[in-house]
Amino acid sequence: MVARVVETRPATPHGRVLHLRVAGWPGNLAGQHVDVRLTAEDGYQAVRSYSLASSGDSEILELAVDELPDGEVSPYLVEDVLPGDELEVRGPIGAYFVWTPERAEPVQLIAGGSGIVPLVAMARVHALAAGTVPMRLLYSVRSQDDAFYADELTGLERDAFTVDWAYTRSAPPGVLRPAGRVDAATIAASTIPAAERPSVYVCGPTGFVEAVADLLVAAGHSPDLIRTERFGGA
Repeated sequence: MVARVVETRPATPHGRVLHLRVAGWPGNLAGQHVDVRLTAEDGYQAVRSYSLASSGDSEILELAVDELPDGEVSPYLVEDVLPGDELEVRGPIGAYFVWTPERAEPVQLIAGGSGIVPLVAMARVHALAAGTVPMRLLYSVRSQDDAFYADELTGLERDAFTVDWAYTRSAPPGVLRPAGRVDAATIAASTIPAAERPSVYVCGPTGFVEAVADLLVAAGHSPDLIRTERFGGA
């Protein structure tokens, strides 16, 4: 499917949000993703998967891309793509890592870096549905400047949706938790307890996702209730 870039905006010093128009888009659920294919003049092709921050039936798709300096696709999407450019996309893809507001159990979201993207889609759906099911987000980022959607997430907070921050390198003034990786103490203090049997969604770099999943199981969460989405080079 052809996706025309309609808008781009900076998200972090090394990340960008893209809005793409895809005529005939069939709609997607919160948590699904698309494959983006770029073709060079010599015919070389590179394909990478990107989660969608948007959901529903709109033909406007939203991606948020974090640039990896040695990546094949992300530098172009962050540094070079302009409104009017066309990309090739395939999707929506994925039925496992999705959330719909009809579900009744509490929801724990855990993101590392740009892994926040599909979880933002879930938080938006929860807000639009005026959901009363508890949803809690733990967002791990290097520093305040590295957070995608920080202002929006703050604006979405209410009784049924709360956000906890874990800064790994530099914490802003006034934050009590010292900078450092997510550990067992973070899981205990900043997530829904295992006894409440929440559905847990974890998204981020492979190492982050594997470490967090192990911490969750050690804290008593059932592996059957933990869904993970991970990414590598892009």
